Amino acid sequence: MNMIVAVDNNWAIGYKNSLLVKIPRDQKLFQEMTTGKVVVMGRKTLESLPQKQPLQNRINIILSGNKAFKVKGATVVNSIEELLKELKKYNDNDIFIAGGESLYKQMLPYCDTAHVTKIDYEYQADTYCPDLDKMPEWEIVADSEEQTYFDLEYVFLKYKKKK
Repeated sequence: MNMIVAVDNNWAIGYKNSLLVKIPRDQKLFQEMTTGKVVVMGRKTLESLPQKQPLQNRINIILSGNKAFKVKGATVVNSIEELLKELKKYNDNDIFIAGGESLYKQMLPYCDTAHVTKIDYEYQADTYCPDLDKMPEWEIVADSEEQTYFDLEYVFLKYKKKK
């Protein structure tokens, strides 16, 4: 299972239910990697998307504690147990955990690959992803050349969980 995330130097991912920054190349990579695949996100992450709608051309699975919550074009599950049961229908390599903080923390034990856009900056933030650099079971197996978007520098990193 994959995790996909953009983080700053402190592994921050958001502030007031928005991304810290929108980098077109990062968004394009996210779209390329997840199109035709399964994207799993929490309700707040869904509500942070344009028009608060599921992502097109993907299977969207939304985790929400609210049993009455329904979304057209998405499957809604109400617990991690229900989510794991739903995910059994799909190939692990086709599943992308896409946030937010709570879902990253809960699903990290089930992921073996993490696609991380690491932004060389420290933002004001209120949501974070687990810091894979501090976890000995994770290692960087691929990285890109440094990229620049205006004055921001960032790299695309691929982490794998050690067997």
